[in-house]
Amino acid sequence: MGSYVPSTPAERQQMLAALGMEDALQLYADVPEAMLLTGPLDLPAGKSELQVRGEMEALAAQNTRYGTILRGAGAYDHYIPSIVKYIPAKEEFLTAYTPYQAEISQGILQSIFEYQTMICELTGMDVSNASVYDGATAAAEAAAMCRDRKRSVTLISGAAHPDVINTVRTYCYGTGHALRVVPVKDGVTDALKALLTPDVSSFIVQQPNFFGQLEDAKALGALVHEAGAQYVMSCNPISLAILASPAECGADVAVGEGQPLGLPLGWGGPYLGIMAATQKLMRKLPGRIVGQTTDAEGRRAFVLSLQAREQHIRREKASSNICSNEALCALTAGLYLATMGPEGLQEVARQSMAKAHYLCSELCKLDGVARVYPGAFFHEFVTTLPRQDAVLAALSKAGILGGLPVDGGVLWCATEKVTKAELDRAVAIVKEVLAG
Repeated sequence: MGSYVPSTPAERQQMLAALGMEDALQLYADVPEAMLLTGPLDLPAGKSELQVRGEMEALAAQNTRYGTILRGAGAYDHYIPSIVKYIPAKEEFLTAYTPYQAEISQGILQSIFEYQTMICELTGMDVSNASVYDGATAAAEAAAMCRDRKRSVTLISGAAHPDVINTVRTYCYGTGHALRVVPVKDGVTDALKALLTPDVSSFIVQQPNFFGQLEDAKALGALVHEAGAQYVMSCNPISLAILASPAECGADVAVGEGQPLGLPLGWGGPYLGIMAATQKLMRKLPGRIVGQTTDAEGRRAFVLSLQAREQHIRREKASSNICSNEALCALTAGLYLATMGPEGLQEVARQSMAKAHYLCSELCKLDGVARVYPGAFFHEFVTTLPRQDAVLAALSKAGILGGLPVDGGVLWCATEKVTKAELDRAVAIVKEVLAG
């Protein structure tokens, strides 16, 4: 431990003497002796950099990398421009932490401010925070910020991602609040009105939902507001380039998983929690908000302008204890949005939607394959699939990650990255297995 303490042995002895001690172990006098480390840790001997690299490469070789990905379910394989990978790797961004000292953190603060601005443009909301941990956390935090003494029950659509539902459930369990799951019919939210009782604080819907279906978001929002509750929309940010924004649907809070915005799949992370709200809820947003101002000489400057102090100094009264954020991932998302621009983002959304519809059409021409749910969808859909295990195994053998098995069939996905030739090849493999 001593090598990590910025003091000399003599200085440490002086500090111990001031405390009336001779040895640092006396600081742990109340710790049972059996808990103290009296010998070296049972760890293997150190290795050279070359040896470590060889072992890590051997572990990495065990991963399966697919050339074609036809699976989404919350994590999506989009093209990432080179510059979006390059800039966040610069050490001034990669090694930066909390920008409390504004005078030496202008670059980080500006990048977060730009990210917040673009998230507000994308969602139509008035204010965005500097991000939270991931999309599921964002949904849970939104539920928490909408509660009050009279309204403490959270509703969530059963068509939301199962991980999101479970994360919100965990948050509610920890605070002693109720979570009720709204039933699903034909792949979309159903019977919401009957559950909108006077004790409901908010309703969370996912758009597009877990099954890829497009919810009637405006109608759902109208029902929620009619009941006096808050409306939370969890959105795929790519879809917002061509679908109605949360603001247009009447949402009070917009959340979402930011991974599609330039973040690689990364075997599960790190990802990014998008969170934005209307102005009336601004002071309830967890985390921090970066603002733009001017310095003493009238020059543009950026500062941490708002964060709920209860998160730090009155934690037992706080609605959230999130104090950090995903700043590097937010920087990456901001760079992706700036690089793509409105037209580029729309093109990604249009191509993803068109290719998913093409894949769906071609699959449904095969015997035994049909869409499970009717209605409009964005870039994911569920089909029945005979000989499911054999089909997915054959696709995997050909370097194609097929859809995700779900209740009732398989959840498929297509993004702009997959080509028509790849889609045709996948359909041909499915056809061959089904004919065998």
